[in-house]
Amino acid sequence: MSYVRADEILPEDLIKDIQRYVSGKSVYIPSREKKDWGSQTVTRQYYQSRNGTIVQKRERGVPVRALAEEFSLSEKSIQRIIRAAKRSP
Repeated sequence: MSYVRADEILPEDLIKDIQRYVSGKSVYIPSREKKDWGSQTVTRQYYQSRNGTIVQKRERGVPVRALAEEFSLSEKSIQRIIRAAKRSP
């Protein structure tokens, strides 16, 4: 994330109003349009693929403990991934 100096893009009056609440601190201003998590990176696809592999291996009988070790996750996380896959259509 890159930062933009407020005094380079905002009117002086607006900056003074903001300074009444916060001065010299970083302030996050969210986008107007909410984007889905991972929609702008390959992260979502990575986790979907990884989770699919986990579910397939579990269906083939690989123990949860072995999956946890292989994917560096807790057993609880593996169980959560498997449960979520069963719930989704």
